[in-house]
Amino acid sequence: MMNYNKINNLLGWLCAFIATVVYIMTAERTASWWDCGEFIASAYKMQIVHQPGAPLFLMIQNIFSNLAMGDKSQIAYWMNVGSAVCSGLTILFLFWSITALGRKMFVGPNLKEALSPVQTIVVMGSGLVGALAYAFTDTFWFSAVESEVYAMSSLCTAIVFWAILKWEVRADDPDSNRWLILIAYVMGLSIGVHLLNLLVIPAIALVIYFRKTQKATFKGAFKAFFIGVVVLALILWGVIQYLIKFAAFTDLFFVNTLGLGFGSGIIFFSLLLVGGLVFGIVYSIKKAKPILNIALISLGFIIFGYSSFAMILIRAKADPTLNNSDPDNAFSFLSYLNREQYGDEPLFKGKYFDAKAIDAFDNGVVYRKDKDRYVVAKKKTKYSYDHETVFPRIYSDQEPHKTFYRQYLGLGPNESPTFADNLKFFFGYQIGHMYFRYFLWNFAGRQNDVQGHGSVLEGNWISGIKPIDNVFVGGQFDLPESEKQNPSRNTYFFLPLILGLIGGYWHFGKRQRDAGVVMLLFFFTGLAIVLYLNQTPLQPRERDYAYAGSFYAFAIWIGLGVMAIWDFLSKKINPKTAALAVSGVGMLAAPVILIAQNWDDHDRSEKTLSRDMALNYLESCAPNAILFSYGDNDTYPLWYLQEVEGIRTDVRVVNLSLLSSDWYMRQMMKKVNDADALPININPEKVKDGVRDVIFYYDYQIPGSVDVQDVLEVMLSDDPQNMMQTQGGDNVNILPTKNLKLKVDKQAVLANNVVPEAYRDSIVDSLVFTYPMNYVSRAELSILSILANNNWKRPIYFTTTTPSQYYLGLDKYLISEGFALRLIPVDTKIANAEEEGSVQDTDSVYDKIMNKYKYGNMGNAKYLDPDSYRYITYYLSSIFGETAQNLLLAGKKKEAHDVVLKAYENLPKKVYQMGEAMSYAPLLNVMYETGESAKAKEIALRNLKYIKENMHYYESNQYIKDLMAERNVRMALVGLQRLKMVADQHKDADVQKVCDELWKKYGYFFGE
Repeated sequence: MMNYNKINNLLGWLCAFIATVVYIMTAERTASWWDCGEFIASAYKMQIVHQPGAPLFLMIQNIFSNLAMGDKSQIAYWMNVGSAVCSGLTILFLFWSITALGRKMFVGPNLKEALSPVQTIVVMGSGLVGALAYAFTDTFWFSAVESEVYAMSSLCTAIVFWAILKWEVRADDPDSNRWLILIAYVMGLSIGVHLLNLLVIPAIALVIYFRKTQKATFKGAFKAFFIGVVVLALILWGVIQYLIKFAAFTDLFFVNTLGLGFGSGIIFFSLLLVGGLVFGIVYSIKKAKPILNIALISLGFIIFGYSSFAMILIRAKADPTLNNSDPDNAFSFLSYLNREQYGDEPLFKGKYFDAKAIDAFDNGVVYRKDKDRYVVAKKKTKYSYDHETVFPRIYSDQEPHKTFYRQYLGLGPNESPTFADNLKFFFGYQIGHMYFRYFLWNFAGRQNDVQGHGSVLEGNWISGIKPIDNVFVGGQFDLPESEKQNPSRNTYFFLPLILGLIGGYWHFGKRQRDAGVVMLLFFFTGLAIVLYLNQTPLQPRERDYAYAGSFYAFAIWIGLGVMAIWDFLSKKINPKTAALAVSGVGMLAAPVILIAQNWDDHDRSEKTLSRDMALNYLESCAPNAILFSYGDNDTYPLWYLQEVEGIRTDVRVVNLSLLSSDWYMRQMMKKVNDADALPININPEKVKDGVRDVIFYYDYQIPGSVDVQDVLEVMLSDDPQNMMQTQGGDNVNILPTKNLKLKVDKQAVLANNVVPEAYRDSIVDSLVFTYPMNYVSRAELSILSILANNNWKRPIYFTTTTPSQYYLGLDKYLISEGFALRLIPVDTKIANAEEEGSVQDTDSVYDKIMNKYKYGNMGNAKYLDPDSYRYITYYLSSIFGETAQNLLLAGKKKEAHDVVLKAYENLPKKVYQMGEAMSYAPLLNVMYETGESAKAKEIALRNLKYIKENMHYYESNQYIKDLMAERNVRMALVGLQRLKMVADQHKDADVQKVCDELWKKYGYFFGE
């Protein structure tokens, strides 16, 4: 028995060590894309991340940041190591969970009965195969090497599931309930990381029922399951939401009715809660009520773990730089926890996407802190619609979503969806595309890393067995070389999947109860999430990380698949030989094939583009600039670079998607780091929550253009004469005209060196522009106020990826200074009437290309992910190509040559997207002109080869009508035309020949 425990412990830690070493080797050396930059910046300085927060994660990651030993450039890496360590420990507990379940196959939950040596080999082999297989699956490995919450969340899930198995074998011991208390505490802590861990509760309820009941029945099991679901609901809504809601309304009573200070009601409610728990626990002991006792103690530990959220309130009071939602009082904290910023998805009843509102009614109120009391900021409104259904799945009325629904369901422009369409989208898209596609990614194989939106060319699963893939996935014959060599093309030949299915089938046959528990874990961390999230199409990123717990459960069956095959073979050959052989083959069929196939596209050790793009944005700006950004991948790396590495803290980064919030607008009016407050000059009282949330346009048919300052005064006025009365009798502010102008102080422009030398004779008297939208949110109101008050003292920029609607109609006054567009008082379209595209301050950009910009190791990295390679075309067109052309036109041939050499050195030596051929043409032209014909020919032929292979692939697989293929074909032919023009101009016979051959074969797509 002692040997079993030693072996079990040793091999478990060995699995954890192997996994952790692999994760550390492949971890990104700096901040990754998406939320990682925000999490790293917030963990480093203990700041507030987006709703609903992850305070425990931030505090633990702050500990890992100290391992950088003061080197700020290493802080992100050490936080990534924090995720690697959590993921390695997850593998440890997975190993122990598999061996615990495997051991029960021989002796049941009996610790005293020893296993034979052969049985020990089989159990350990199962643990090794299952744990290491999961370690190197696509989804888990991805989360393991970046500073995101999902690695730590997986660890919480693993600990909880392992702990209930430990309780099971010790359930008859006098002190066995300590394991249940541990589970409660870990669950409470996990709320401070992510809520996914709570989905284990129904499985835990079944384990407790099966262990404690004398004779299990279906009715009893269902009752236990139902109790588990109720407990889950009580924690999700009762503890997480309603405890805070009760505290908030208690505070409301204490502040508004009793006249006490903010927080007094929270303190009273907290004392009442603690007192009630203590009284209940003492009562349960005195009255010998063991179930009540363990329930109350567990509840106490859940709340104790949940108390990590006190960090959010405490740090919000300190008003740090990153203070999302500013949850410094009871009601803003409640809103923060409830994710009210993101809205709700209908679950049980809701509208169809083509429905129209027919009635509106009040649905509660929103409170805000106002001076010495809480006041009603606004009322919540709920609508009823003319086209509703139960179980709504196709509900979003956003135009892109409506278009997608119609395309996916085959509905005509005026055709209304039915409940059958609703179910078709649920089973086909939400379950098939947004869950089982991810499931098969991890255990069958993945086609590529292009985000899947339904095209047969994007991010589907494959196995590597061509006939099967061609039937179920399609298009695996005549693959272009770019697809064959794509690092993200991973083929497992169904082997991990088959092993898991065998294990699951065998498990149900041998120990139905345990298999049912694993199945419940698999369902609740997979399909139940699909039901709850009710996702709309066209998600901004793949969402497979949400289902990691489900893949964890399946990995248990991969491990048990080893036992299943041994059980069969041991009756045919020597049991020990069978045990060793099956364990060895299992290792090859799951962990080895997974790590071999997945290494190249999960190794992020060479990637730095997230950080480098942020650096390039900042270095594109003049000192003390205001930089408007929009998306997560624009903003979060900027926050990381400024808050952690302390780079260009003079630039004030403004996220436009947050600027419509009153709290963010208020924060922008304060100095941060080395950046001054924004010159918004609006009394915060005029734009607080519930006041001027949205100002709508009403055409007063005012002749000519109206000064921005005058329009602002109308929109901010409290005078009824400057307002419009609604049908309900309310006075509301309006935007009276879209024709605006901003007077230009030329002396201020010259004094602040706003305009490049070449444009100083073209400075206009006024910026005249047409506002493009039918509403003004706080974001647009802020921009207009900045324009009115800045007087060109601070440079104003937009990142190149900011949607043009946020330029507010000022497009013609923007000049490119690299990766940012600067607002200048020059009509660039007139000043450069013969030029196409954006106008550039070429000398400035040249200096940045040669001396300041970083290139994310794109030229040497063996693999670039989609979030990285989508920036290649920006480098090609807006940076290298445009700058080189402008230098050449200005007679600066040497400088143009410098740029093309820098481009050749730093751009990838392979083609990632069809659009690159279009973007390369200007750069190639300058290469030819500056004597780099060989390099130009190499790049052109590489792009033409890519076009040729992919066009053949689309045509041979009859994918020309596929939406993505159709888009790629158009880009291919435009790129082909442009490359041919360059080749013709410079008489490159080799490139001309290939272009002519391709045009002759595929030009008919353009009607030729």
